[in-house]
Amino acid sequence: MAHVALVTGGTRGIGAAVAKALKQAGNDVAVNYAGNDEAASRFTSETGIKAFKWDVGDYDACESGIAEVERKLGPIGILVNNAGITRDGFFHKMTRDQWRAVLTTNLDSLFNMTRPLIEGMRNRGWGRIVVISSINGQKGQMGQVNYSAAKAGDIGFVKALAQESAGKNITVNAICPGYIGTEMVRAINPEVLRTKILPQIPVGRLGEPEEIGELVKYLCSEAGSFITGSTLSINGGQYMI
Repeated sequence: MAHVALVTGGTRGIGAAVAKALKQAGNDVAVNYAGNDEAASRFTSETGIKAFKWDVGDYDACESGIAEVERKLGPIGILVNNAGITRDGFFHKMTRDQWRAVLTTNLDSLFNMTRPLIEGMRNRGWGRIVVISSINGQKGQMGQVNYSAAKAGDIGFVKALAQESAGKNITVNAICPGYIGTEMVRAINPEVLRTKILPQIPVGRLGEPEEIGELVKYLCSEAGSFITGSTLSINGGQYMI
């Protein structure tokens, strides 16, 4: 059965791959984005997937944006919280703005996006919520205390909300990617990639955004209905837990 799906940060990288996979599964997909109008326009023209602009760190903007998506496409049954940013720096030099920006976009956004949708999912007796966390929320990462804290918080959010929602046929899961071959990662100096990053990954390669998309597609299908409250690592063996 097809559902309306909404993917935050969905016009590039992992989010774009997730949106395409959900559309391929027959869902009516919308994506949210924050600021890159050119990328959003290109994505919509290439995929036919509608893009809606708002800041996931702003609760009122999320309420309004979600209402607009539902007016145009219908009740949202699938939510993929993918939007995220980094503001890296060692903690002893980190500014309050660096901390707050990352926590707002990467953690507060889960409340901002999920709270306006959860009652509708409960009333309809069906829902799928997927949070894209990170390997660094599992193991931590120097220079990313803010990011690691937010991504670890994502995992706690998932475990608690899954318990509250299971009786209403709503699953809630987290995915923790490692190094994925997005445009940003592939822009890293090839020598650094070859000598510093790939040796950390037992399978010897980067992951592909499409691999994340396929995992999300499965979790959002009826076949994935017995998986909830889980944290799924997809990192080529870089961190095993």
